[in-house]
Amino acid sequence: MAIKDSELILNPDGSIYHLNLKPENIADTIITVGDQDRVEKVTDFFDEVVFETQKREFKTQTGFYKGKKLTVISTGIGIDNIDIVINELDALANINLETREIKPNHHKLNFLRIGTSGGIQPEVGLDKFVMGKAGVGFDGLLHYYKNEAFNIKATARLNEHLNISPKKPTPYIVDCDLELASIFENKPQVISGYTGTNLGFYGPQGRKLRLELEDPDFIDQLASFKHNDYKITNLEMETSAIYSLAKMLGHGALSLNAIIANRANGEFSQDPKAAVKKLIKFTLDQLALH
Repeated sequence: MAIKDSELILNPDGSIYHLNLKPENIADTIITVGDQDRVEKVTDFFDEVVFETQKREFKTQTGFYKGKKLTVISTGIGIDNIDIVINELDALANINLETREIKPNHHKLNFLRIGTSGGIQPEVGLDKFVMGKAGVGFDGLLHYYKNEAFNIKATARLNEHLNISPKKPTPYIVDCDLELASIFENKPQVISGYTGTNLGFYGPQGRKLRLELEDPDFIDQLASFKHNDYKITNLEMETSAIYSLAKMLGHGALSLNAIIANRANGEFSQDPKAAVKKLIKFTLDQLALH
């Protein structure tokens, strides 16, 4: 059955609405970054860029690094943008845009997020790399979809542990793709932990400026949680949404973050750009080997 024009929106040139992309413009391995200026910081390492486009905050470049074809796309900040990016990239891979019908054979994509994040454990040092073994969602996005992707045991334990306002979305935990994780874990520069995803930067991450917080001890509650020897190591604003949508749509996803702040110690990186550059090069080199 064809998907209606109002649900699958295309531009006049046949490209997907928000991303301005056609199926032939993307690789099977897609690196997502928040900042549109970071796209070229990734592709500056490429041997060749063969395609590029931009619409709004969604900037895309596709090219080759050491023979491996990669796409880099900026998502902007937050889970609302992730909902757009992952759904539209999946549509490029698994929906015939001309007939508007779902393709009979599923095509898997792999998503690698390269981001920045704040650590909430004292031992998660500045400029280190954290690999999210799971995304801990405080955003509520997963609850809008029927397919349940969360880790049932870990999610139940988290909700037993937390004592937060019932007005907030029910938190959930979604595991990363184990095949992708095997590429990066057990490397000396990588810390494995659970990455928390929040709806915003200030109140939702327990930062207080002028407004009082609904749950002032929220960060302390997160820092004391542990499941299968993993702690919630860091907080940012995209990972759980990427993991959830990727898993429900049959894709792989992994999040790698450079730690540029440590909330437990009240510290901020002296050179966050250098930390991100090192993470980019590290990620590309590992991908090129697989």
